[in-house]
Formats: sequence, structure tokens, C-alpha cells
Amino acid sequence: MAAEEVRRSRFLSLVLRHRPEVIGLRLDDAGWAEVDALLAALAAHGRPLSRAELEALVAENPKQRFALSPDGRRIRASQGHSLPVALGYEPEPPPARLFHGTARHLLAAILAEGLRRGRRHHVHLSADLETATRVGARHGPPVVLEIAAGAMHAAGHLFYRSANGVWLTDAVPPEHLRALD
Repeated sequence: MAAEEVRRSRFLSLVLRHRPEVIGLRLDDAGWAEVDALLAALAAHGRPLSRAELEALVAENPKQRFALSPDGRRIRASQGHSLPVALGYEPEPPPARLFHGTARHLLAAILAEGLRRGRRHHVHLSADLETATRVGARHGPPVVLEIAAGAMHAAGHLFYRSANGVWLTDAVPPEHLRALD
């Protein structure tokens, strides 16, 4: 992504995941916003975006963070909200192993306490090592954790898969994770 698209994507993430009020936008209970309302609010706050630019941003975002409704009239973030939203994902059995990338300096605490959702609705897990490594590198030298998702599921933990393929769960107890080195 070019620098301008990255800037727009980050701002859209802020608005659709955390703080819609910064542009006077309201999300419904499932996190959806009307596209026309979003575009008008962006323009009114000095961040104009055309419908074509928005659709390209959604389609070309490497992380597929955003989803348009089938009729193209609404938009939302696929996951990662700090706002109370009901995304409507149904529980489903995960693969036996999932992965989580994090910064190396957080490893000791995670191994002691497990993975917690923090300010988000869920812990985010990846189906592949490459994605987890890339996510972990955002905050310094990365480390990848392998999650025994199948064993967690068998023990009663629920998993959801977001529209962009990210696996979600409430928490990962320390006994179900190990660091890969």
C-alpha cells in the first residue's frame, strides 16, 4: 500500500473500530455505518474520500480489515473493536493449531498469564506463521506463539472466524500456548 492508502486505512480503522465520534459518525449495534454517512463525515472533517477510493481501500487492504455489506450500502471493521459491537460471528471449531505474533519483550508476561483480549473484544489468532510473524513485528522483534486451539476447543473454549479469516477467542490460558523459536 502507498503511504496515502496506509494513512487512510489507519484513520478508517480508528473510526470503524474505536472512535466513530471523532468524525461524528454512529455505528449500529453490529458495527455497521452507512457508507454515505461515512463519506459525508469524512469530507466534513477534512478527510474527503470518494466512493471508488473507499471501495478500493476495502478491496486492496492486505489485512482485509473492512467489509462492505452485500448491497454496498454499509461498511464495518471485520474485527478488532474496542467499542461494544455484536459482529454476529457463529462459533466454529478451529484448526488444531493457531498462531499469535507478539513483541518479544511481552513474552514472559504472556507465558505466565496467557493471552488476554485487553481493550478488544477478543484475542486475535492467525492460521499461519507468516501472518503471525508480521503482526508480531509491529512492536519490535517478534516472537510467534503456537496455540493448541483444538485442545482449547475440546475443553470448551469458543472460537469465531471473522470475515477476513482472523480467528477470535476470549482468552488463551498459558497451558495452551508455547513460544516458537
